[in-house]
Amino acid sequence: MDKIWLKHYPATVPAEIDLNEFKSIGDLFEKSAKQYTTRKAYINMDKALTYAELEKLSANFGAWCQSVLKLPKGSRIALMMPNLLQYPVCLYGALRAGYTVVNCNPLYTERELEHQLKDSGAEAIVIVENFASVLEKVIARTPVKHVIVTQLGDLLDFPKRMIVNLVVKHVKKMVPAWSIPHAVELRDALIEGGRHPLKPVEVGHEDIAFLQYTGGTTGVSKGAMLTHRNIIANLQQSHAWIKPFLKDHEIIITALPLYHIFALTANCLTFFKIGATNVLITNPRDIPGFIKEIAKYPFTTITGVNTLFNAMVNNPEFAKIDLSQLRLTLGGGMAVQRAVAERWKEITGVTLLEAYGLTETSPGAVINPVDLAEYNGCIGLPIPSTDVAIRDDDGKDLPIGEAGELCIRGPQVMKGYWNRPEETAKVIMSDGFLRTGDVAVMEPTGFLKIVDRKKDMILVSGFNVYPNEIEDVLALHPGVLESAAVGVPDPKTGEAVKIYVVKRDPKLSEDSLLEHCRANLTAYKVPRHIAFRNELPKTNVGKILRRQLRDEKA
Repeated sequence: MDKIWLKHYPATVPAEIDLNEFKSIGDLFEKSAKQYTTRKAYINMDKALTYAELEKLSANFGAWCQSVLKLPKGSRIALMMPNLLQYPVCLYGALRAGYTVVNCNPLYTERELEHQLKDSGAEAIVIVENFASVLEKVIARTPVKHVIVTQLGDLLDFPKRMIVNLVVKHVKKMVPAWSIPHAVELRDALIEGGRHPLKPVEVGHEDIAFLQYTGGTTGVSKGAMLTHRNIIANLQQSHAWIKPFLKDHEIIITALPLYHIFALTANCLTFFKIGATNVLITNPRDIPGFIKEIAKYPFTTITGVNTLFNAMVNNPEFAKIDLSQLRLTLGGGMAVQRAVAERWKEITGVTLLEAYGLTETSPGAVINPVDLAEYNGCIGLPIPSTDVAIRDDDGKDLPIGEAGELCIRGPQVMKGYWNRPEETAKVIMSDGFLRTGDVAVMEPTGFLKIVDRKKDMILVSGFNVYPNEIEDVLALHPGVLESAAVGVPDPKTGEAVKIYVVKRDPKLSEDSLLEHCRANLTAYKVPRHIAFRNELPKTNVGKILRRQLRDEKA
């Protein structure tokens, strides 16, 4: 496919990026740490770590792993924690020492954690003690030999450190009892690591930086091998895209967890390159607390998912905070709904830019121009050094304007799935294009529009019905807070549309919803079944789990 999208690039964005500016993520880290020594790198619970302090602490952690644990280059180290200062300390320490990071969701069940630790071959894990009881139950069946435990407040200053840890453990009782012999306190490891030098390790583009596990929505969770080249490419692509619109000093709100690929690359790494300050939010689900926290900072950028932005614009306190410095809002991870985007623009004066990517593309692949005036319903244009194709089920290119599977090729596409060559072959085609599993259309301007996930498509009497369209229509109803549309078996039509709705207006009725849907949807798309819920199941990142709803027996 001709790169027709290049004609619609902002004038300041290059068609290609320089992959050779950094040898590794560690190289990037050290250059930024040297350049922005006194700037605040990360803030959490009012405590800031400067670039220089982070350089020292991460070196201590890497040195401890090298000299005390004696882990060789390439060893896998799992990190299992929410957004805390401990995360970047251990992340950069591990990468600088030549290790591969395995990000673990702190809310994993025993089954999920056991699978990931076994599959990755992780020998060490850094875990917040709130979740240590889960690890205790499975550790004997995993390769993990070294457990480093931390408490939520461990990197805060005294006496706040003691107070936070005391409240979490004894007042809120958020730490179930656990016992793991020979577990080491992270604070002790950092002190001991400070007695050893961080030994230089030759790390190059082809070394694996992350085993980043997919959500498992298509079966067993698989580890995407993301190399240093993949990650450097993606942060260079992202930086090239937003660079003309950045301020001298960016303050970015990081509400999505850093163990998720979106926040990891976009917030943690791309903004570290430019000397920004990351404000880490430990619990973004507490929306009143979250809004109170971000009100403290004149933030310039925020990233998130549709559900987070929806919750923010529906909280009256959000409109009261100072948003005068905000210039960039990026939505990814799931489709941004028009109703949410329009409300965001109304309150903030800033366009909510939709972007698209997936774990396998490190994750960014397509982003809307930063100077976009209004929400456009598209995921944007392919970013620099990226090729896209719209293909049919046989892998043949389709003409512009036809819906087919979105396929992506570029330096950010993963090396493959860890120890799963057959699974890799299913998604990476012979010409290097990655099958995304998403149905998309390319417009004549090069802008791309996602129609839906192939597997979420509902087939009603032979007609394709896409949940995103129905959910977008429902979002326009003033009485609807959230919704999800799924297909359920139907004896007449094969499948029928069922919607799950969380009310904004307690008086919202089925009749009102059906009237609204009939006014906005073709007859076969109108829901046949309606279920009201107090809440919808979501991943820890906030994506609504349609599959879980679809699998319900009721």
